[in-house]
Amino acid sequence: MISPRLLRLAKSVLLSSGAHVSRRVPDEELEKFFDQFRPLSTSCGLVRVGDRGEGGYLLPNDLEGVRACFSPGVSGEASFDLDIAERGIPCYLADHSVDSPPFAHPKFNFTKKYLGPENRTIYMTLESWVNFNQPLGSEFILQMDIEGAEYGVIFSTPVHLLQKFRILVIEFHHLSELFCPTGMQLINLTFRKLLNDFEIVHIHPNNCLGTVGYGRYQVPPVMEFTFLRKDRVRCATPAVSFPHLLDFKNAPYLPDVILPKCWQHTEG
Repeated sequence: MISPRLLRLAKSVLLSSGAHVSRRVPDEELEKFFDQFRPLSTSCGLVRVGDRGEGGYLLPNDLEGVRACFSPGVSGEASFDLDIAERGIPCYLADHSVDSPPFAHPKFNFTKKYLGPENRTIYMTLESWVNFNQPLGSEFILQMDIEGAEYGVIFSTPVHLLQKFRILVIEFHHLSELFCPTGMQLINLTFRKLLNDFEIVHIHPNNCLGTVGYGRYQVPPVMEFTFLRKDRVRCATPAVSFPHLLDFKNAPYLPDVILPKCWQHTEG
């Protein structure tokens, strides 16, 4: 057994080098967590929106009647937003790191702010952003890739505001933190909030960082999740084909990452 003094010394050395160690989450807790993540196939199927690769996502083919798309995290990529706008859907974009989207479109509305858990200086909440632009609307799409800030945004957004979205497409970061207790708590609570009102209809691992794992629990640190609001789900069956035919690698020069079995439907 490692002595407490030696353990403290090891932690100090790791922290000074930018690393950290903590108690690993028990297998039974991991099993309970992964039981939530069983993507469904629905009668509407999936359609690719945006480029093949980084910037493109799979959405339910249920876009008729969508009134607006909110897309925080522009950077230099906006093929998804352009595709949405070309379908006649107003697209609200936000990102403080750029002065404008990489190209203009009559359906684009840009705000130079980051999305965050509160309104202050260069940050705004999802609730205030939606209420300013579409105060009486609903049937929205949220496409969110904000480099780890998604957890604070989801926690701070009232349930009634989330319910205005028909479709959520969210790139989740730092998922390998599932193996430590604090990370498990944060990630689990985030997904539990979403899964009260939404079903997962697609999961796509981003191949930029490979996978991290312990035993049969393998976790790509970055993954794209597509959710459909439960009242829109029809004829749902377990999704059994991974990757989807419309999936493409995010990083074309790196090995692909197939969705690990622990995230898929199992028999029994």
